[in-house]
Amino acid sequence: MFVHFIAIGGSVMHNLALELHNKGLRVSGSDDEFFEPSRSRLAAAGLLPDAPGWHPERITTDLDAVILGMHATADNPELLRARELGLRVVSFPEYVYEQTRDKRRIVVGGSHGKTTTTSMIMHVLRAEGIDFDYMVGAQVDGFDRMVRLSNTAKIAVFEGDEYLSSALDPTPKFHHYRPHVAIVTGIAWDHINVFPTWENYVSQFARFAAMVEPGGQFIYFGGDDELRKIASALPPDIAAVPYAEIDCPTDQLAVFGRHNLQNLSAAMLACQSVGVSRERFIEAIRSFRGAAKRLQLLKETDRAVAYLDFAHSPSKLRATVGAVREKYPNRRLVACMELHTFSSLTREFLPQYNGTMAEADQALVFFNPEVVSHKRLTPFSPADVGEAFGTDNIEVFTDSAQLVGRLEEQDLSGAVLLIMTSGNFSGIDIKQLADRLIK
Repeated sequence: MFVHFIAIGGSVMHNLALELHNKGLRVSGSDDEFFEPSRSRLAAAGLLPDAPGWHPERITTDLDAVILGMHATADNPELLRARELGLRVVSFPEYVYEQTRDKRRIVVGGSHGKTTTTSMIMHVLRAEGIDFDYMVGAQVDGFDRMVRLSNTAKIAVFEGDEYLSSALDPTPKFHHYRPHVAIVTGIAWDHINVFPTWENYVSQFARFAAMVEPGGQFIYFGGDDELRKIASALPPDIAAVPYAEIDCPTDQLAVFGRHNLQNLSAAMLACQSVGVSRERFIEAIRSFRGAAKRLQLLKETDRAVAYLDFAHSPSKLRATVGAVREKYPNRRLVACMELHTFSSLTREFLPQYNGTMAEADQALVFFNPEVVSHKRLTPFSPADVGEAFGTDNIEVFTDSAQLVGRLEEQDLSGAVLLIMTSGNFSGIDIKQLADRLIK
C-alpha cells in the first residue's frame, strides 16, 4: 500500500508516517517547513523530502490514499492535484478510526488533561502486559512513537482533540472515533477561531458523548456543570460514570496537583473497563512520571527547581499554577507563560485569563506582536494584557530577550520556576535557559 502525507512534518502526522513505514507500507510526504524532532526522525527513516515545499508532481495515480494534515490549506497544490486525479483523501483521525474499527476504543477528550490522562492509561496497560494501539499528543516515556496501529491489539486508546480534522473536513477530530469508553475531563472554552461562542463549544462535547457505542461508558468529571447536563441526557444504554479525585496515598505518586488526581481517577475507570483492578492500577501508576511538557521537571538542585508545562489556555494555566503552589506552599513561585495560540492572542478572549496566575508570587507574560499580525488579529498592548490578567503580580513582555534578561536578574534561590507555553517564546531554548537559571 502506498500512502502520501500532505503536511508530514506535524507532531502526530510524522509519528503516523513513521508507524506506517514501520509496518511495511510505502510512505511519502511533503511539508513547507520541518522542525525538530520530526526532521531528524523522518530523515533517519528515509522519509524526509529532498526539499521543503509542495510538489504536485509527487501526487500520482499509484497512491492508495492521501492523508491530509490540518496545517494544509484547501488550495494546497498537492491537495488540488489529488482531487483532480480522484484519489482518496482522508484526515488523520479518519484514517486512524478506519484502522481500529474492529477494536475496543477508549477515547479521552476534554479542554485540559487529555494528554496526561491518555498517557496514564497507556502506562498502566503496558505495565499490565495488555496489547493495545494508541494515539497521544505528546511523547510518553517508554513509547517510541506517539501512534501505534497494530494487527494484533484488540484495544485502542486515543487522545480525542476537539479541533477540526482538516481543511476539507470541519469535523472535530474526536467525533470520528466513536468510542466504546469516552472520557471527558472538563469543558473550558478554547479554539475561539472555530467555536466562536461558549454554547457552540460545549455542543461539540455533547455530540461526542452521543457518539458512544451502544452499551458503552461515558466517564466524566463530576465537578463540571456542563458535563453533568450532558450525562443526564444520555440514553439508558450508555453508563454515565462521574469521577472526582482518586483516593490513594499521594506520597507514593510521582505526579502532583488536584487536576492530576482527577486525571488518575478517570484513567483508573478506563483501565477497569478492560479488566485492570484498582489495586493493580495503583501499583502500576506509581512509576508514572508524566508526558513530555506536562509539569515536566527541567532541573532541580538543592536550592531551586524548574518545571515546563504545555499550559496555554486559561483553565490549564490556573490548574498548573495551582498544582505547583500546592506542592511548594512555602517557596517563591515565579511563573512565566506565553500567549501563543489563536485564542490566547484574540483580544476579546484575553479577559478569560483573569486571575489565572494569582497564586504566583511573580508572573511574567510574553506575547509577540508580529505573531498577532501574522494571524491577522486585532492588535493589543502590554497594558491590555495586564488588565486582562487582573492581578498586581503581572509583568508583560513583547521582546523575548528582555524576558530572558528579567529572569536572569532574579535571585531564584529557594524558588520554583514554572515555564508554560505551547511554543518557545519566539526562539528561546527553554531547557538551556533552565540550566542557566537554576544553580
